[in-house]
Amino acid sequence: MATISAVVRPVSGTATAVGSSGGHCIVVDRPDGAAGGAGLGFNGGQLLALAIAGCLANDLRYAAADPEDPHLDAVRVLADVDVVEGRVVGARVRFEGGGAVAELLRAAIADSTVLAAVRSGFPVEVVGA
Repeated sequence: MATISAVVRPVSGTATAVGSSGGHCIVVDRPDGAAGGAGLGFNGGQLLALAIAGCLANDLRYAAADPEDPHLDAVRVLADVDVVEGRVVGARVRFEGGGAVAELLRAAIADSTVLAAVRSGFPVEVVGA
């Protein structure tokens, strides 16, 4: 089993935070005026949509015999996450420009780690709360 770890830390003097994982960073915030947010970074729903779309975009490259195939450069992955009263109730994914790689799209969908997780749910252990 592989474990992917991330940490989110507040930015001193702001209501914003910085998340990091694997040597990469991202700004995490709320919309301007929402719970002290300044709109300086991604909120949780946006991060979830990016995780879904990003995983599928990466899996498309994994599925390709040639990850440098120029047909892949034309494919855009769009994810919408529906939120009702603060709860995610569904999501939709669309592919644009993927006609030439339809079989690879099916393989990416079948192998997507994040898509499989959100479709089936998974246990989350909360420690120290």
